[in-house]
Amino acid sequence: MKFIKNLSEKEYNEFWKKTPNNHFMQSYGWGQACKKNRNQEPLYVGLKDDDNKIVAAALLLKKKTPLNMCYFYCPRGYTLDFNNKEILSAFTNELKKFLKEENAIYLKIDPPIMYQEIDENANKIENGNNNYTIYNNLINLGYKHKGFNKLYEGNQPRYTFRTYYKQFENFDEVEKTFSKSFARPIKRSYNYDLEVYQSDEIKTFHDLIKIISKRDGFNEYSLDYYQNVYNELKKQKLIKVFNVKINPSHLIEKFENELAKEKNEDRKVKIQKDIDYFKEIAKEHKDEYTCASLICTYSATGSWSLYIGNDEVAAYTGTVNRLYYEYMKDAYDNNYEYADLFGVVGDPKTKYKNLAGIYEYKRKIGGDYIEFIGEFDLINKPFWYNVLPTLLKIYRKIKK
Repeated sequence: MKFIKNLSEKEYNEFWKKTPNNHFMQSYGWGQACKKNRNQEPLYVGLKDDDNKIVAAALLLKKKTPLNMCYFYCPRGYTLDFNNKEILSAFTNELKKFLKEENAIYLKIDPPIMYQEIDENANKIENGNNNYTIYNNLINLGYKHKGFNKLYEGNQPRYTFRTYYKQFENFDEVEKTFSKSFARPIKRSYNYDLEVYQSDEIKTFHDLIKIISKRDGFNEYSLDYYQNVYNELKKQKLIKVFNVKINPSHLIEKFENELAKEKNEDRKVKIQKDIDYFKEIAKEHKDEYTCASLICTYSATGSWSLYIGNDEVAAYTGTVNRLYYEYMKDAYDNNYEYADLFGVVGDPKTKYKNLAGIYEYKRKIGGDYIEFIGEFDLINKPFWYNVLPTLLKIYRKIKK
C-alpha cells in the first residue's frame, strides 16, 4: 500500500462520496472553509492499495505551533471502513510516519461512530449494539482516548439525535415519531401564513443567531465565518439555508376579519390575543420579514441541522418547530439516509447554561439518541503533547 500526501480534489471527492461513513466535516469544502476561518492548512491524504485504488482518506487540518512544530485535527475522520482492521492499521502506521516527517506533536480524530446504544437518560442499554471492537483496535494501534465527556468539552458534540429514514415507508410515519408537544406548534404555525424558502443570503441568519447566542449564553461566529462555510460547501451542493418569512400587517388584517365573523367566545379571546400581539410586533416589523433561519449541511448520504437563528416571533408562532420539520422533510424527500440534529449533551439533567433545555427540545423531535466513540489522539511527541496547552497559553498571551 502507498500513502498519498496530496490527493487531488477530484479523487478525494470521489472516494469520500462512496464511503459509507462520509461526513460533511471530511468534505473537501470544509477544509477550504477552515483554511479561511481558522488559518488551518487543509491536507487531503490517502492510502492506495497495490491496484492504485484509494482505500482510506482523510482531511487533516494543520495548525502550526511555536518552535517549528504543528498538530493536526481530522474532524469526524477518517474516511474509511473502521471495521476493516487491516486498512485502519496500515493507514495509522503511515500516518505515524507522516507525523514524524511533519514534526507534528499529535493528530486528533473523532470518528462519527456510535460507541454503544443508550436510553433517553444516556444509560447503556444492556445487550445493545456497540462498537467496542473499534474502540479497542484504536487503543491497540496506539491512540490515546480522551475520555467519555458528557457536555461539549471536545471539538465536536459526543451525543446527538438522529432519525434514520430507511425504517419508514413514508414521511407520515416519520411525523408519528414527533412528540405531541413538538408537533402541536407545527400545526399551529400554519395559522400564520408563513413562507418557507431557501436563500443564498447569510446576513439575515447572522442577525438572528445573535438573538439565540445572547439568550443561551454562547458566542456566535462572525458573519465572515458563516459566509465562508456557505460559499465553500455550496460548491459541492452540501449546504442549504432554510428561512421563514412572516407578515405582521397581513396577519392583523386576517385576524381582525376572522374576529368579526367568529361567534365562539373562547375563540374570540384567542384571536384577539394574536391581534394584540402582532400590533406590538408591527411597531418594529410592519411588513414581511424573516423571523427564523436554519443552516443545514449535507454529505453524500446524511444531513445535519447545523446552526439556527430566530427571534421571539418565531417562538410564539411555532416557526422554529416548523423550520426543523421542513428541513427533515426536505432531507427525506431528497433520499438522504438520516437527519442529524447535530449535538446534545450526555447529561440530560445538567445545570450548565441551557444545555439541558436544548437536549429536551431535540429529544421531542425524535430519532435515536446516539453516543459517539469520542476523541482519540495519535501522539508523536509525548513531552510536547503534555506541555502544549501551557505553551499555547503563554504564546497567545505574548502575541496579544
